Amino acid sequence: MTSSISSPPALQTPFQFLTSLRQASMATEDQKLNALFLPYFILPSHMTPLVDTARLFAARGVTVTILITQSNALMFQPSIDRAAAAGHRIAFHTIKFPAAEVGLPEGIESLRSVTSPEMNPKLAAAMPLLQKPMEQSIRDLRPDCIVSDFLYPWTVDIAEELGIPRLILSVTSCFYDCVFHSLKIHKPYEKLRSDSESFVIPGLPDEIEMTGSQLENYLKNEKESGDDGKFLNQILDSETRSYGVVYTSCSEIEPDYAQHYKNVLRKRCWHVGIPSLILEKDNKSNAEQQQHHSCLNWLDNQKPNSVLYICFGSMTRFLNTQLTEIAHALDESEQPFVWVVKKIGETDETGEETWLPEGFEERVEKSNKGVIIKDRAPQVSILAHPAIGGFVTHCGWNSVSEGVAAGVPFITWPLFAEQFYNEKLITRVLKIGVEVGSGVWNRGSKIRSPVVGKDKIVKALSCLMGGSEEAQEIRRRAREVSAMVRRSVEEGGSSSSNLNTLIEEIKAYVFRS
Repeated sequence: MTSSISSPPALQTPFQFLTSLRQASMATEDQKLNALFLPYFILPSHMTPLVDTARLFAARGVTVTILITQSNALMFQPSIDRAAAAGHRIAFHTIKFPAAEVGLPEGIESLRSVTSPEMNPKLAAAMPLLQKPMEQSIRDLRPDCIVSDFLYPWTVDIAEELGIPRLILSVTSCFYDCVFHSLKIHKPYEKLRSDSESFVIPGLPDEIEMTGSQLENYLKNEKESGDDGKFLNQILDSETRSYGVVYTSCSEIEPDYAQHYKNVLRKRCWHVGIPSLILEKDNKSNAEQQQHHSCLNWLDNQKPNSVLYICFGSMTRFLNTQLTEIAHALDESEQPFVWVVKKIGETDETGEETWLPEGFEERVEKSNKGVIIKDRAPQVSILAHPAIGGFVTHCGWNSVSEGVAAGVPFITWPLFAEQFYNEKLITRVLKIGVEVGSGVWNRGSKIRSPVVGKDKIVKALSCLMGGSEEAQEIRRRAREVSAMVRRSVEEGGSSSSNLNTLIEEIKAYVFRS
């Protein structure tokens, strides 16, 4: 049966909205909203913010079910168990991952668990196979609303079928959506003579300058974008038909763009706060139950704001030549560091790693000036440590929001996805970081863009970690932004109020008479 609510209701004035909300509140105050959350299974960077946001909804009295695959559920089970023990109504509904059908071993269900690059396309091939069982689970569970990752555009169809609202959980910033919209509308890149030429994006609150090489291929070459372009159009269509977008961000970070989004894009959005910050106490409690990571012990003996933290997320895979340049830069700068390398480079016949400069690890160990982590790192705890004075990052949104929450300034090194847009938010709008100078967008996480040389890296390190007036101003602003976002998640703050308002509005819409 097709519902009569094929699209969200028209945007109301603040007075109309508050009036309708008050009228509905008396009828709905005893009714419990039943929300179904749908994470994108193979990407840890997408799953974590969605599961964390589900916990925020449950803490506000919403009955929450998270539709997830079995092995992925195990990653988050401790936090869900703690939430349930605290009296929150939250649980997993698991479905089977089609591992055998795509030639994967049992238990390999996300990029976090892969053991070879050959597994990546098999993971991607599994996702279309999951649509039908997910749709059936949604029908069986009969939720009042759906909170979906944007990479499931088809969830808007089943929401319309069931007559329920569909919310999109964004895993990036409102700034990005505004910039991408302006690029799609105005197409300033079509006038460029070369990809190295820079241009200003029209129609935005700030003067944002980019180059052609920093833009996605499927944006610049829409006629030749193939499946990428088709999928992008499906996502954009589903956004238009959805009730609104939930941002794991704070309006204080991007106030002009939150307003621009509503006024120009004419869509609803809610900034509900940075989940890792809101759930900080619970996450600390969990961390205390685990073994204290050795890098934290090392950081305890370093001076405040003296250590550089280097991490490019869980997906990035650099060529050995790029890793070598980073090592040379650290060697030359003599900057204390914690460097997370998710996958080490090639080894020779003796088992020695060939990407490290000769004697590098021995010098680091002898001087005690750094730590190399070759596995997962407790990033939130590292960023929160007073010894950390800078964060070299690929500008993935989770890393950006965690760095912002910690008040740590950035050295930005974007590589793929929406990361070049996030860089502009950090360096041009918030002004809490410096750019290393990476300039070429990559289609995926296996990086093939030109190597950023040692000299560029050293220059960025010196700029941020030195004692110049520019560096001091960047640090001051980073602390200021951190204080703003922390206030926003407190009771009565903007993010806390936005979350309450969103839940009450959805309840009023779902339980309307």
